[in-house]
Amino acid sequence: MANEMLLKYGCNPNQKPSKVFMEDNSELPITVLNGKPGYINLLDALNGWQLVSELKKATGVCAATSFKHVSPAGAAIGRPLSDTLKKIYWVDDLGELTPLASAYARARGADRMSSYGDFIALSDKVDVCTAKMIQREVSDGVIAPAYDDEALEILKSKRKGTYCILQMDENYKPAPIEHKQVYGITFEQGRNELDINKELLSNIVTDNKEIPADKLDDLMISLITLKYTQSNSVCYVKDGQAIGIGAGQQSRIHCTRLAGQKADNWWLRQSPQVLGLDFVDNIRRADRDNAIDVYIGDEYEDVLRDGEWQKIFKTKPAVFTAEEKKAWLAKNTDVCLGSDAFFPFGDNIERAKKSGVAYIAEPGGSIRDDNVIEVCNKYNIAMAFTGIRLFHH
Repeated sequence: MANEMLLKYGCNPNQKPSKVFMEDNSELPITVLNGKPGYINLLDALNGWQLVSELKKATGVCAATSFKHVSPAGAAIGRPLSDTLKKIYWVDDLGELTPLASAYARARGADRMSSYGDFIALSDKVDVCTAKMIQREVSDGVIAPAYDDEALEILKSKRKGTYCILQMDENYKPAPIEHKQVYGITFEQGRNELDINKELLSNIVTDNKEIPADKLDDLMISLITLKYTQSNSVCYVKDGQAIGIGAGQQSRIHCTRLAGQKADNWWLRQSPQVLGLDFVDNIRRADRDNAIDVYIGDEYEDVLRDGEWQKIFKTKPAVFTAEEKKAWLAKNTDVCLGSDAFFPFGDNIERAKKSGVAYIAEPGGSIRDDNVIEVCNKYNIAMAFTGIRLFHH
């Protein structure tokens, strides 16, 4: 190990020279086992590592995240998958999955469009099952605390031997004060060491005061995910995994709509109409994912017009009508929602309800909290005020 690592360039090829280093001359806590990480790779890796470490600490279950451009596209803990989830995540041919593989299948599968070319962070030692799953996905790299020997060899075979594999020192503790430079000016702040636990969710301000234990876990998953998502951001979670993350929006309602649409797409992919799609043989995984995304969206004619559908499907699918989609979406219930800052208007709750939200965690503190609570009460939603903002930039 060394105290610095030279990089090819920074965020863009014209930004040279570039390196990462330890200002106190201590050793870097990351070891490159294969490939050459880039500047953005390392930003994704270090943010992702923090996320999965905190998810495991909070829930006691191994965790995974799929990062793209310094925000998670998905995050999850290692709960078993239903047969339907195995199918929509395209892992039903891998046999019995280990908990870590289940976590990554969930993290990658939540928003496969956004996860294309991701950087992966895993909380536990990488096993063969997880490595085989990663091997066939388009990904830039992975960070984990350790690797089984066979798993490491599998991963080294990716991208003609150039796949980036990083090992993280689990015992590394960063300094309590952190710095960054913008336009030659140094910013200093205390690290966000907030411990997200169930006590943070104890101030339930709605008429409905009942949040079951598994939903408390889901709300913690949403808040920990938001802690490492570019703000403004909201996160929809169900059954141990993020199903919709809205990152980097300037207004709260746009976050809620963006993440809600992602959550809706996740649910629509489980519908009989999508599960019954008959793809041509040997279609590329990315092309199949793109086709599904278009089929369930407003531009469905792009994949159903004559001359186009034949390239994708063996038989032409029926239109997935707006009425059919609305009826299917109504079946998605008990969804949890976290927000990194307060909801300023009740319209966010109205939108969240359309995606099945029944439990919410947000800081509170808006001058319109009463209106937000009123809308929650209208739908019997249970909402906790955490009192803590989770902005991340």
